[in-house]
Amino acid sequence: MGDRITVPRLRQMKAKGDKIVCLTAYDAGFGALADAAGIDLILVGDSLGNVLLGYSTTIPVTMEQMLHHTAATRAGVSRALLVADLPFGSYQVSVPQGVESAVALMKAGADAVKLEGDYPDTVRAITAAGIPVMGHLGFTPQSVHAFGGHRVQGKGDQAVVILEQARRLQAAGAFGMVLELMPSELAKQITSELEIVTIGIGGGVDCDGQVQVLHDVLGLGSTRFKHAKRYDEIGERVKDALGTYAKEVRGGEFPGPENSF
Repeated sequence: MGDRITVPRLRQMKAKGDKIVCLTAYDAGFGALADAAGIDLILVGDSLGNVLLGYSTTIPVTMEQMLHHTAATRAGVSRALLVADLPFGSYQVSVPQGVESAVALMKAGADAVKLEGDYPDTVRAITAAGIPVMGHLGFTPQSVHAFGGHRVQGKGDQAVVILEQARRLQAAGAFGMVLELMPSELAKQITSELEIVTIGIGGGVDCDGQVQVLHDVLGLGSTRFKHAKRYDEIGERVKDALGTYAKEVRGGEFPGPENSF
């Protein structure tokens, strides 16, 4: 699948007009599968709180959990750029706290970190420490309560606010940013104006790349989202396979002679 993906390589891809493929992963097994499939950027997202831990939001996710899953995913990834989310409460208190948290994620195996919202001073300090940083604008899940739910951001006059935030993050040294749940025209404007990489999720086709949550792509959850496309229904196939296993155990069909010593 080619050489290892780096931050400079992502910049080159944007310059050439090559789309960047991003996907979440949270452990070595799925990290390895995503890597082998040619995914360019693997995000150890704090969305693990929703899809793995059963939380209703990402807010309860801790640094310890992010460190654990970052290290696990690193074990399966050798080509893709591995980006780890800074969870809620790990950078909002102070700039030094943000740098300390970013350092910890890098020590756990991340190639870069991502944070949500308008924190240019923190981005600048983390970048100064030699750590690549992604921003995240539009709908930012850690602010779900402030938004009053999962709502599209950047409509009307709010578009100017988000555009200014994007400019500040670029000036602070971010190498890219996720643009989530915003009008496609706004995402297109940000992508065309900024030199840094944009990765959309519910931001339209004109972003430099796209990110999806692994479980949404594979059909491992029951909830369907407008911004996501299910490329398989693995959840149903897993349920059928496990049902067959249970039936064979109860019926004495498994283990058979070929499974016995």
